[in-house]
Amino acid sequence: MDISRKESSLPIANAGQGLVHVFVRDLNVDAVIGVHRHEKVKPQPVLINIDLTVREDAGPLEDKLANVYDYEVIVEGVRAIIAEGHVRLVETLAERIAQFCLEDRRVLAARVRIEKLSAIAGARSVGVEIERMRS
Repeated sequence: MDISRKESSLPIANAGQGLVHVFVRDLNVDAVIGVHRHEKVKPQPVLINIDLTVREDAGPLEDKLANVYDYEVIVEGVRAIIAEGHVRLVETLAERIAQFCLEDRRVLAARVRIEKLSAIAGARSVGVEIERMRS
């Protein structure tokens, strides 16, 4: 799969194009992340936000979970990525999450924001936001 770093021209949701916005807001998890010695051994809280542009399936919803992109799959994927172990950079974690989301053929674009909540004294959070899209 080819992932583009270009600026997205896709709307987040658009009925005319058959696009929906699937999101996860403020997922608070502990991750072993960072370049400093103390960050490599002790988990720290991170806040994760994910926005996806998803192509709707052509058929009717029929009120069936199988007919939509399940946001619980996103959360389980994030937790599995974090469980793999230490990551040095928030940028790397964001890329891994975006790539995971884009593995589903229906996901056209992924915006991932990661905030470290206790990394810098006096700052509520620090982090990164990226957007990746299917080419």
